[in-house]
Amino acid sequence: MPLRPLRLAAHAELVSLLALLANLATVHLAPVSSLLGPLHGCAYLFVVLLAWRLPRATPAVKALSLIPGVGGLLALRAAAGTPAGRPAAG
Repeated sequence: MPLRPLRLAAHAELVSLLALLANLATVHLAPVSSLLGPLHGCAYLFVVLLAWRLPRATPAVKALSLIPGVGGLLALRAAAGTPAGRPAAG
């Protein structure tokens, strides 16, 4: 199974969380929260489901996917086999 769907869901999760926090820290518009809250929740669920369905999903990848916000990106990095200290080649 390719990592592209997990990559898209992980980025959507992080961006929606950052937008929610920015809204909370500034004007806190209710329509923005009511739109981005469910979007963030769905993205989080997609990240967890996609990470757990990966054929190369180790227990570490599954555990990382459960961290809200950045867990998807961490799970993606772990599933790709890229050490956290070095950037991915190519």
